[in-house]
Amino acid sequence: VQLVESGGGLVQAGGSLRLSCVASGRLSSFNTLGWYRQGPGKQRELVATVTFNTDTNYADSVKGRFTVSRDNAKNTVYLQMNNLKPEDTAVYYCAGKTSPWAQFDSWGQGTQVTVSS
Repeated sequence: VQLVESGGGLVQAGGSLRLSCVASGRLSSFNTLGWYRQGPGKQRELVATVTFNTDTNYADSVKGRFTVSRDNAKNTVYLQMNNLKPEDTAVYYCAGKTSPWAQFDSWGQGTQVTVSS
């Protein structure tokens, strides 16, 4: 199953973007879906996850601003990003894993998000 992200772009601080990640196959085959990001000169970090049961987790840096959701019927996972900050600038990747105990093993190609101050 391939994952393809979209929705990135340039936005001013305080603005919003919604990222989408469409699966080429059944999204429901993934137990857990996640959004990662990698900023310039930074290590990749996990931003948010959503399980098959729609349980969610967030990095402390995005809690209260980002919302992750999945729509298995549309084979799509979303990341709604509000009140964006320049430090949110990064390439955002969606990822999936079929078991909660496994590593993420399906990755998208990434979408660039740039937040200007």
